[in-house]
Amino acid sequence: MNGPVRDFWLQFRRNRLGMVGLALVLLLAAVALLAPVLAPVDPFRTSRQALLPPMSPGFLLGSDHLGRDVLSGVIWGSRVSLLVGLAAAATATFIGIVVGAVSGFFGGWVDELVMRVSELFQIIPRFVLALIVVSFFGSGLSNLILVIGILSWPQTARIVRSQFLRHRALPYVDSARVLGMKPLRIMFAEILPNVLAPVIVVASLDIAQAILMEASLGFFGLGDPNLRSWGGMLNTAQGFVQRAWWMSVFPGIGISLAVLGFNLLGDGINEATDPRLREG
Repeated sequence: MNGPVRDFWLQFRRNRLGMVGLALVLLLAAVALLAPVLAPVDPFRTSRQALLPPMSPGFLLGSDHLGRDVLSGVIWGSRVSLLVGLAAAATATFIGIVVGAVSGFFGGWVDELVMRVSELFQIIPRFVLALIVVSFFGSGLSNLILVIGILSWPQTARIVRSQFLRHRALPYVDSARVLGMKPLRIMFAEILPNVLAPVIVVASLDIAQAILMEASLGFFGLGDPNLRSWGGMLNTAQGFVQRAWWMSVFPGIGISLAVLGFNLLGDGINEATDPRLREG
């Protein structure tokens, strides 16, 4: 473990809530990766044992109205949530870095144009727009990832822009210009590595938001019908809330823990990388 990584870890592990978030994220990742081993049965397998309560023989968390095992659904649903969260956040981060870097480095009319577009994305209700887009183009997993990612980049772009505006006037950037480096190389090889810390924090928070948005879309019946997801389980549980509380409670707990984990992790990373927060 090299110096910067070791220093970061020493600072991060002092944050107890950050460590709780890391533990929750690692637990989610382990459950998602080991889903074929951990799930008792196929999550889509139906049976005549419908609406069995938790702790019933063969159904630790109960069964739904089609006799499907709730535990298996929750375990496999973690895969969908983690995949959508990571992929959508990666998409948003990539777009945000490129847009923010161009805006902050070149400034002028380019900056003005990019910021106006960013503000347009921010004033439009993301969830409503996602509902419309997914309704028109389909609810496949790739569509969900693209829609959520494309709607989530403005915050990253604004942070990257502000960092580039500050760094472009520093001596090391002037030296790079004097040496004849091209703008793209200065932007992504010289400046970007120095501004990644806040981007990583935003990315971790974007993962939580993407998980929540995917679950919300699934709740409205716009999730991928070929996959068992937490949002989809909540959708099927709507008509059975009073008769079978477990159909909605356990997927809801999964969503809550996943979102909480990534939010706490993001806060911990933020505190570990920002000396001002540590001093406070």
